[in-house]
Amino acid sequence: MAKTGQERSAKAALKRIEYDEKELRHRLRLGARQKLEELMAWNDIEEISEAIQNLILNAHALGPSLSYQAIECPRHKITVSENVALMIQAAGQRKASQLDVEET
Repeated sequence: MAKTGQERSAKAALKRIEYDEKELRHRLRLGARQKLEELMAWNDIEEISEAIQNLILNAHALGPSLSYQAIECPRHKITVSENVALMIQAAGQRKASQLDVEET
């Protein structure tokens, strides 16, 4: 005889307890979601949970030193051109001159 939905749910709940499963929820913005979808397409993965699990396992397999490269947060590098630096310096000097005049 086929199991009822309740019986299947109860069995699944027991398995989650037995294997100490924990549900993770995470929100992704469009850019990160697109990258995840692209990774999934490259590797013929249809389930997000499978992709995330594979990413975790593969990053861990790299070890402590290499896994850093896989999960580090990309930082934006700010570079100021020479022209902009000169403009900022000139604006600072003008403001300093104004403050000097106000103090006297």
